[in-house]
Amino acid sequence: MSESKHISVHIARAPGEVYEYAKNPAHLPEWAPGLCSAVEREGDRWFAVSGDSRIELTFATDNPFGVLDHDVHLPTGEVFRNPVRVVPHDDGSELTFTLRRQPDMSDADFARDSALVLADLEALKRIVESR
Repeated sequence: MSESKHISVHIARAPGEVYEYAKNPAHLPEWAPGLCSAVEREGDRWFAVSGDSRIELTFATDNPFGVLDHDVHLPTGEVFRNPVRVVPHDDGSELTFTLRRQPDMSDADFARDSALVLADLEALKRIVESR
């Protein structure tokens, strides 16, 4: 069984506000620059520019539960499933990303990916709280 790490931030905004901002793929380059520098929509499909690659992103349908799950489809055919939730917590929300350790990933690489995810979540927090 692969290792999972739950990475969370508290956001001083209602869950609905966090969800509405984060569910929009067009906002990804603003708060997740580690994933992509641009997004493009083609019909009902979303693509992200990530380094020299173009990756497809699929997202959970709109829902009242704060589920922001998304899959990243690499050009190699690999698919990375990313569980993400926004839930009520104290005077705001908790946003949690579940990072899955990939096979043969070193401790250093897993720690680096964890730090990148945390930086992205903190960026989303700053953006949503400043609105």
